[in-house]
Order: sequence, then structure tokens, then C-alpha cells
Amino acid sequence: MATHIIGGGLAGLSTAVNLIRAGRGVHLYDSAGHCGGRCRSYFDSGLDRRIDNGNHLVLSGNRAVEEYLGHIDAPGELTGPDGAVYPFLDLATGGRWIVEMGAGRIPWWIFSTARRVPGSTPWDYLAALRLAWVSENDTVAGCLDTSSPLFEKFWEPLAVGILNTSTDEGAAALLWPVIRETFGRGAAACRPLIARVGLSETFIDPAVDFITANGAEIHLNTRLRALAMNGGRVSALEFNTGPVALSDGDSVVLAVPPVAAAGLLPGLETPTQHRAIVNGHFRLPHSTEDLSFLGLVGGTAQWLFVRGDVASVTVSAADALAEQSSDNIARILWGEVCLALDLGDLELPAHRIVKEKRATFAQTPEQVKRRAGVRTEWPNLFLAGDWTDTGLPATIEGTVHSGRTASETVLISSR
Repeated sequence: MATHIIGGGLAGLSTAVNLIRAGRGVHLYDSAGHCGGRCRSYFDSGLDRRIDNGNHLVLSGNRAVEEYLGHIDAPGELTGPDGAVYPFLDLATGGRWIVEMGAGRIPWWIFSTARRVPGSTPWDYLAALRLAWVSENDTVAGCLDTSSPLFEKFWEPLAVGILNTSTDEGAAALLWPVIRETFGRGAAACRPLIARVGLSETFIDPAVDFITANGAEIHLNTRLRALAMNGGRVSALEFNTGPVALSDGDSVVLAVPPVAAAGLLPGLETPTQHRAIVNGHFRLPHSTEDLSFLGLVGGTAQWLFVRGDVASVTVSAADALAEQSSDNIARILWGEVCLALDLGDLELPAHRIVKEKRATFAQTPEQVKRRAGVRTEWPNLFLAGDWTDTGLPATIEGTVHSGRTASETVLISSR
């Protein structure tokens, strides 16, 4: 028996790794010439540097990510501060502060003025517990006090970064699992981490090596055009390279974006709205090793990442910004980088603006209800991806979790 996985992004790779560990035969297909999807690194000739397609912040309490990196022998590829330290800058006022969380499950640190957002009170933090009882129709802004300094200077940039959806329309129910599994477990579970070298080096290349080292096949430049059904099951896969017949006991996992899944399975309900992410990468005049990331409020970008002599900024829920020209976006974001890094009025350097207009599905209450489960009406066809009903936001953690769930469901169904 074998499982044919369509899509070599992080969800497909996670599915493959878990199935291989269980002794299942695997064939992995991707329409591109590489694996990774949106989670990858590449060399940019304009910058003369290797950059990530997008910037991703991972928390140390992301259990699915931790497990996945352990399986592919890449546990040391994430780096960050020793503690749960979140530095911020208000681009409008120039104010800087650090949110530093304590070690225990009981958040005694919120009673320390030095560890809190300026102007916030301990009760502002405790008020976030109401997220544990929100309904499926509640939005983030509807559940938290939007007038409090804590909302503007911590919850809003964090929530927008997690949901890639404005707080006015973002589904509050998706925030609580994140808070429970990270901030609710103390500092050891909420350290901010970024890829030490790059996304490909951390999440993709080690997985590809693991898959091929265990005898599984990866087929690149192979696009699935149709699924052939017979007897209530998927019987064959119609690729641009030719058909692949399935044997009895074989299964298929579609680990593709929702638009592609809906095209292959007419009638499948999937999220239909998306939100953009814009990333700007800038070549710095010198290497800055003392700063890995910085939260930004009062401007356009929400997060700044520095690796060597490249500064990268991320704008989530960026539909309007993505419609502007890359030159205009670069000038806006470079001004914020200069403020953040105290670079003065340096001229715009070599840069790259990356627009992902369908970065994630719009994580609104209405669109969350359209997430599909892992099973389909065909007993040997399964789904994986950050848009499926994981109960988590469409983050790296949610994506890896979806692959694990898909693999577990395949194995249960084949018994």
C-alpha cells in the first residue's frame, strides 16, 4: 500500500514524513520545480543574498513544529532569545518597550511595570481570558478592549500576524488555542523563534532529505489535472506527465491550496476569500547581529526581522498595500526600517518586495466555517493544508499539524 501526496509544501511534507515513519510507502508530487510552496528560501540576484519568501515567527510552544523538526533531524534550526522577550517600537512616537514574560503558568510577571506594555495594567492582560469562552461568530476586536494600550501595542500586532486578518474581522476563536498552548504555559512555551539560516534550511531541505533517504519518491514539475473515480474511490491520478493508476489499498492526500482543491473536487466547500501578505527585504550597509526581530506599531509593517545584513519587514492583512507599486511600498517600508535600526536618512538600498495576494485564507468567522475536514466522501481521499479544519490559525504550526492529522487518518483508514 502507498499514499500519493499531491503538494510538496509544508503540509504535504509533514504528511509524508509521518507516513514514512509509520512504514507507509509514499509518492510526493509537486507542480513546481522545488518543494516548500510559500515556505521556502531562494537566492535573489538583486540583493545578492539568499532570502525567505516570507517571514515567519514560531513560538517555542508550537508542539507540532517541535515534533516535525525532531523527525527530520533539524531541532536546532530555530533560534531566538533565551527568554520570552518581545521588543517593540512605536514608529509614530519613537517609544520602545519590551514585554518579558515569566517562567511559571501563573503570570506573576504582569504585576511588574518593567515587564508590561507602557500604560497597561495587570487586569488588561487577565481580560484576555475571555477568549476562552468566545463564540464561533466573535471577532478579536469584539472581545478585547480596543481602547487599551495593551491592545494597540501588543494584542493587535500579534493577532494580525497570527490570523493575517484585521482584528475587526478576525475570528477570535482561533486565538485561544494559540494563547492556551503558548502564553498559557509560561515563558518556556512562548519564546519567539525564527529560522536560524532560512525557511528552506529549517523546514524543507531536511524533510526532502529524510523522504528520499527512506526510499520515497518525489516527483517535481508534476501537476495533477484530474482525479479518476471508480467504484466510489479514487482509481487513478491524471498528471501532466501521464496517468498513475492506484492499486487496492492506495490512498491520496490533497495537500494543495483551497482553490486548487475545489477545482479538483467540484462541490467541495472551501474558504473562498483570501488575505495578502507583503514582505520587504532590504540590504543593510553592515551586518547587525544584536537584533533578530522587533514588533512594530504605529506604522505600516508589524514585524521586522534582521539576519546578517538583510532586514526584512512583514505586513499582514495587506490587501490594500499589495495593490500599490513595489517602488512605493519599498519607500514606505524602508523609512520604517531606518527608524527601527537608527539608520538616519539612508537612501533606498537594494531591495525586494514580495507580494503574496493569496497568502492565507481570510480567517473571519464566516470563512472559518468553510474549512473542510480531513476526510472526504471518497474513503481513500484525504485533505491537508492550513485551510483545513485544524482548529488552529493558518500558521506554520497549523500547517504541520494538518499534515500530522492527515497521516494519522490515512493510517487509521487503512487498518
